[in-house]
Amino acid sequence: MGRITSTELSWSVKGHRLLDNIEMAAQDGKIVGLLGPNGSGKSTLLRLLAGLRRPDTGIVRYDDTSLRDLGRRVLARRLAVVEQDVSAHNHVSVRQVVELGRTPFRGRFDALTRHDQQIVDAALERVDVADKQHRAWHTLSGGEKQRTQLARALAQEPREIVLDEPTNHLDIRHQLELLALLRTLDVTCVVALHDLNLAARYCDHIVILDHGQVVAAGTPETALTSDLIELVYGVNVLIDREPTTGILRVTYLAATPLGTTARKAMQLDPQ
Repeated sequence: MGRITSTELSWSVKGHRLLDNIEMAAQDGKIVGLLGPNGSGKSTLLRLLAGLRRPDTGIVRYDDTSLRDLGRRVLARRLAVVEQDVSAHNHVSVRQVVELGRTPFRGRFDALTRHDQQIVDAALERVDVADKQHRAWHTLSGGEKQRTQLARALAQEPREIVLDEPTNHLDIRHQLELLALLRTLDVTCVVALHDLNLAARYCDHIVILDHGQVVAAGTPETALTSDLIELVYGVNVLIDREPTTGILRVTYLAATPLGTTARKAMQLDPQ
């Protein structure tokens, strides 16, 4: 397993600060949920953590090593990335997409070994797309593509995975199966989610972003409060526990008046 941390992480576009002084930690083998409204900075933070963008300030570390000091091949052998939308695989099969997960472990022109093939087989089975492995990528539904991307990530045998809204396009069954699967992996996960109840059920730690800043972090019980959800999302909620499982539950009651939400949002402005 591995640990991902960020310290004083900031990123801007054309002088506009999109992420500001982000401090977070994903501990060994834990699932960290990134929550926040659209535009809060979740996808940008994931890309910085994965080395797909370079921060203006701050540092990302894997264990005790700066991301800047990790070679691309070394990073690819420990980190898998599952993005929201991938369209670069139009002319390949599902199996070929998953086989890409073995790329960091072989030479450029080396064929897959028997061991590689066994890992690919296991990844296909684990996310329930083995029966579709010979289909063309472009014929898949959005949910099937999402599961295939997760299979590719698993084929990397990573120590860490970052996932950008992986439950998008999935039906309820596969949402539950995907997040339950993450809990069975001996892997550190940072996952951007929209569904607060899924986050409460499956995440060990939650980081809530708003306007590019961390406004809350902690266990679901400490981070998901009715006041904070109203402040960040502009929605009145009831927080209780599901009677059968005892898991924290968020019930949405009503959107707050726009003016009230705007006034409360000013409390998050460091200026």
